Amino acid sequence: MQKRNTQIVRISKRGFTLLELLIVIAIISVLAVILILVLNPTEILKKSRDSQRLSDLGTLKTALGIYVTSSSTPDLDAAVATDCLTDTSGVANTNAKVNYSTTQTLSACIADIIEGGNQYTGATFSTTKFCRSVTSGEALVDGTGWLPVNLTALTGGSPISNLPIDPINTVTNTPSTPASGDLVYRYVCQNKAGSGKPSYVFEINAQLESDAFTSEDDKRIRDGGDNTNYYEVGTNLRLLGTGTNF
Repeated sequence: MQKRNTQIVRISKRGFTLLELLIVIAIISVLAVILILVLNPTEILKKSRDSQRLSDLGTLKTALGIYVTSSSTPDLDAAVATDCLTDTSGVANTNAKVNYSTTQTLSACIADIIEGGNQYTGATFSTTKFCRSVTSGEALVDGTGWLPVNLTALTGGSPISNLPIDPINTVTNTPSTPASGDLVYRYVCQNKAGSGKPSYVFEINAQLESDAFTSEDDKRIRDGGDNTNYYEVGTNLRLLGTGTNF
């Protein structure tokens, strides 16, 4: 009886053979590959960044809405005074620019962009230099950040502590000429306007990258804007036209 028990103990201490270990490793590897294919971590990361973009633009729209309705003398390009399609006196600005969230020096912005071709437009963007960016302090809310509105001028201070920045925030073309595929935020504005055009309106655009938001449920088409190349928010979604060169 004692001998039999000893034999059972010896058998129970027997480990996996090399072949068995290889089989287990192979099964785990196959399952890991299947899991990666099913979950698609790259797409998950893209969707996460897109969700942040949707949230960021919503935050900016709300902050600017508070600014416009709360200020007795709103100025949507206070820091530079030459970016909006019209100035605060209602004069058309032929040197209007698109503001970008990137800190890259955009030295090659020489392509022409035309604002939306309807009654909501102001002047034409500059044909020689249509873009503006800052090299530092891009998140500042005092008007010197990438979005040139002095939110700190509001009674009680700015409704947000920092300007949102695109998660990628890079212009890929060399030299740095923005294009529709670049993952940066874009801002355009119109101050006081005449001829039946709306005053103190703005548009903020972003590019999306995930299949979930550009194919399965294309937010760029469902946003109510006139350009299906971008996700657009604002109080006037026709300040920028339907082109792809910005």
